[in-house]
This record gives sequence, C-alpha cells and structure tokens, in this order.
Amino acid sequence: MRISEIKERLLSNEFDEQLKMLTCKEDVSKAIIRYSNLLDNAIEKYGDLEEAHLICAPGRTEVGGNHTDHQQGRVLAASVNMDIAAVVCKGGNEVEYFTKDFPINSVDLSELDVNPDEKFTSEALIRGTAFRFKELGYNIGGFKAYSQSDVLPGSGISSSAAFEVLLGNIFSYLYNDGKVDNVTIAKIGQYAENNYFMKPCGLLDQMACSVGGFVTIDFKDKENPIVEAIEFDFAHSDYALCLVDTKGSHADLSDDYGLMPKEMKDVAKVFNKEVLSEITMNDLLSNIRKVKNTCSDRAILRAIHFLNETERVVEQVNALKNNDMDSFKKLIIESGYSSYMYLQNVYKYNIDNTQELALALAVSEQLLKNKGAYRVHGGGLAGTIQAFVPKNMLEEYTNQMELIFGENSCHILSIRPVGGYQIV
Repeated sequence: MRISEIKERLLSNEFDEQLKMLTCKEDVSKAIIRYSNLLDNAIEKYGDLEEAHLICAPGRTEVGGNHTDHQQGRVLAASVNMDIAAVVCKGGNEVEYFTKDFPINSVDLSELDVNPDEKFTSEALIRGTAFRFKELGYNIGGFKAYSQSDVLPGSGISSSAAFEVLLGNIFSYLYNDGKVDNVTIAKIGQYAENNYFMKPCGLLDQMACSVGGFVTIDFKDKENPIVEAIEFDFAHSDYALCLVDTKGSHADLSDDYGLMPKEMKDVAKVFNKEVLSEITMNDLLSNIRKVKNTCSDRAILRAIHFLNETERVVEQVNALKNNDMDSFKKLIIESGYSSYMYLQNVYKYNIDNTQELALALAVSEQLLKNKGAYRVHGGGLAGTIQAFVPKNMLEEYTNQMELIFGENSCHILSIRPVGGYQIV
C-alpha cells in the first residue's frame, strides 16, 4: 500500500494495539504523532511510494553479565521501549537510507565486497548485512528507507545493534516473507559489525535487540549460543527501570575498554585457554601464584569478576522465573559491586578526577538502600547507570538524579516484549 494509506490507517487507530505493545503504554497518542510525522517526512523525501512498510527495532538494556559475552559467558538482557522506526519501500538494487541524525550514502547491492574506506560507517553495516543474507541463501534487494530513532546514543542501549537488527528485518520482510528468524538476524548483524564495520563485538547487543523481552544467552558455544526467553511480567511489578545518563564523555576510552577483554584473556592463556569460560574459580585460585607471575593483579581481579558474574546470571534468571524480586535486587547490587571493585569500570583515570558513574551509584545507594537496586550499565567508565526504583519513589529518585546530572538525564524505560517488528 502507499505511504499515505498507512497514515490513514494509523490515524483511524487501526494499529493501536500494536503500538501499545511496542511502547508498553496504554496511551499511544505520542506514538501516533511520532509515526504520523515519520510517514509525512517519508512522503516529502521520496513521494507517496507504493509497497510501503513500517518496521522497527528496539534498543536493549544489559541486566546481568557485565563484560561476560566476550569471554563466552552468560548474560541477561532485555529489549526496551526505545527504538529505531523506518518507513520502507522496496525496489531497485540500491539501498537509500535517510535519517536526520547523520548522512548515509546509497549502497549498490551489486558490489558487496568489503570496502576498507567504509570502516566504522553505516554503509558498511548495510553492505555487510546484504552480503551475509545472500551468502546464507536468502534473497536481497534494494529499498528506500526514512528512519527516526529515539534510542539514546552513547547510553549503553546499543543504537548500532538496533540499526543492524532493523536492516535484517527489512531484508527479511521485504524479500523473504518475514521468515528469517530472530537469532539468525542477530548473527547477521554481528557478522556485519565484525567483518564490514571492523569492530570486534560479542553477540549480546544484537541478540537482545532481535529476540525481545527478557532473554538469557549462554555463549559457551559461540557459533551456536543458547538463547532462552524469560517469562517475567516486569510491567506489573512494583518497580520502574531507570537509566541515568551521567553525561560523562566516552572520548578516548577505546583503549581502556579494550584492556578489559585483553586482560581477561591474558589470564585464560596461563591455562592454555582462549577465554575465561573455559576455566573455573577453583582453577584460578589453585594456580594463582602462577597467574600472578604472568599477569597483573588487575587482570586477576577482572577474572574473578567474570567467573562470579557469569554464574550470577544463572541466579538472576532463577529469581525472575520464581518471581522473587528481593533476590533479584540483591543480585543486581552484587553485580554492581563486582563491576566496581573487581572489573573496575566505574570510573576512568583522568586529570580532573571526574567520577560521574561512581557519584550516581553512591547517591542511588543512599536513596534506594534496602528498597531498590543499582549498578553500572553497559561498558562502563562513563555513560549510564541502571536502577530498579520502587514506583512510589520514582519522582524522588528522578528529581535527585536530574538535580545532579541535569534535566532529562533520568530515563524511565519499560521492557518491550518483542524485538524487530513489522507494524504493516
């Protein structure tokens, strides 16, 4: 159908139930305005094209397993009600993708080899996704897309993985009848990021964005990770999920981030293993003098973090399955303490001694002690913390965080039950 027909159906409330699911809200008036504006902008950009679709992919939040995926450990994550949405129309052999956030050049799908000049670009992700689809025997084809994102950049919600999952869903729905499964789409996104975007990454971000809801993943077999959806109705719990953007800069932190997996792997090498998931805590403690002679003390501390954290995920999953929020909150706080003390990704070393994450966690502890839970979110060093806040304390908590870190620094999220999704 034409883009204008989709807008008519949107305004006649035909998609309200889908929007309630995607936004996790009963009042979808803001979502209708958002999609209406998106459709108008697409018509202004491309004209009232036929064979139009509305497709979206969410961001994600890491709930457990801080820095465990790169050691083939376990994680607990969830998709959230912030997403990238796009109006998409199939046709031709080029991908024309427009967003107001940054320019993207058109990509010719007859040329799918890696282009080194596209390193770290959106064009690389488009080309890599198309290549992997074709290599796996799926159909590909060109399309025009006009997108808008409310996934916070640099917040640990993973806007890049959301983009990759969106691309996978576009190729799936437009050219493969929507039959490419969510796990395959996640793996294709990781492939594009590793081999075309040229950034090594685990599969956590893509999998959480693609599968939707609470999901636990065991990466022991990296080619065939075990993915399990967790049935837990967070929306009807007594807690709100908050991400606090401490406004710390991620600039010049790539080396510090890279040291975390490197130092963990240095410990694994002492045991002639590639990653820490191949050893146990008993292995480490029984040979700690040998490890200390080879690795730094910090590397050992980071190994201790991993070995405890990957087991803690199992306990978190069991707590959710048993609807045991008290145990779940306790485990969230333990995870945060471990990241702070052993992984050491709560603050960066700098000349002005800024420690935004540490400050946010300290104030959260004062407000939420024995009531809620709090931990560093995502990669750490700068960026966001995560807090599970009793709903009757939400206003107090939000006001305190925004007093420190500024207006709109505290974001209240919901767990979205689906990943990549076609509305129409």
